[in-house]
Amino acid sequence: MKPNAITKKTYRTYPKMKLSKPRLAVTMGDPAGVGPELCLAVATDTRATGAADLVFVGTESIFQNAAKTLGRAFPDPMHICSVAEPEAPVSPGVVSAEAGRLSALYLDRAIDLAQKREVDGIVTAPISKEAWHLAGVPFPGHTEFLAAKTGTKEYGMMLVHGNWRVLHVSAHCSLRDAISRVTQERVLRMLLLFDGVLRDLGVRSPRIGVAGLNPHAGEAGLFGDEERQHILPAILEARSRGIEALGPIPPDTVFARARSGEYDGVLAMYHDQGHIAVKTLAFEPSKDGGWASVHGVNVTVGLPIVRTSVDHGVAFDIAGKGVARTESMLDAIQLAARMALIRAGGSVR
Repeated sequence: MKPNAITKKTYRTYPKMKLSKPRLAVTMGDPAGVGPELCLAVATDTRATGAADLVFVGTESIFQNAAKTLGRAFPDPMHICSVAEPEAPVSPGVVSAEAGRLSALYLDRAIDLAQKREVDGIVTAPISKEAWHLAGVPFPGHTEFLAAKTGTKEYGMMLVHGNWRVLHVSAHCSLRDAISRVTQERVLRMLLLFDGVLRDLGVRSPRIGVAGLNPHAGEAGLFGDEERQHILPAILEARSRGIEALGPIPPDTVFARARSGEYDGVLAMYHDQGHIAVKTLAFEPSKDGGWASVHGVNVTVGLPIVRTSVDHGVAFDIAGKGVARTESMLDAIQLAARMALIRAGGSVR
């Protein structure tokens, strides 16, 4: 098969979209991770196919090999947009530049489909940031790639689990850099973006809890002054624009208060501040040391297209073993379908 060739089983064979059921591109992610088996699993899961028509963007031969490795029949129908064949070996659980190259190509093609309105949104399986680095991909992750490809200047990473919604002031950077990015201007931009996203999700009058950066939210400047110099002024400016932003709130209590329903979303100051809270609630460990369930969705907000993703990594340690949990992928597909319907003005179930 030639690179970039599209198999006969593709989105081109689909009827025109109905408002009640959008069409989503689902990327394979890193082909050496759990992405291929997640795609195979949801291809025949009515919780996914009932929410949207799915087009799987990846390499058909890798899907075929994954099905054989797992001892599964290849799903039929499985609508595939086959992008490129490997130019070097790709093995489950092994980090490689080739796997990084392919996963970047899958994302690039999925974005093209969305920009051409051939799909109504994108759902991504996990990529390996190390593999992207080895392949020379000039972005640290999905979020930055999507922003650059779509020409988006104002964007952010939001995690969603049920009614929990957490947006981050910064994402893929060192903790030292994350602290320097907590500025009045940036916090205000994220609050404006967050308010709009929450309204798009159907929250009529969003209440946003704003986490502090320092212990005790700075304790009146005793443990840091970012709250007084940057976070509070941003909150006051947002409130003057009609946004119900509350805080800064000590980071060790803001998420508990959000869980009680006090806030419709929390603005976290950096990656782990928000991720630890959401994943503690969304991931359920099993007694054997694995995972009983893995929920949660990563949403890139501010884009002109819908994009959601699983809220976990490539899981190289279990890749190809058929034990990867599908809950987060199902959550991502269902949320992307809902967001696509809202954007299209269709009825949301």
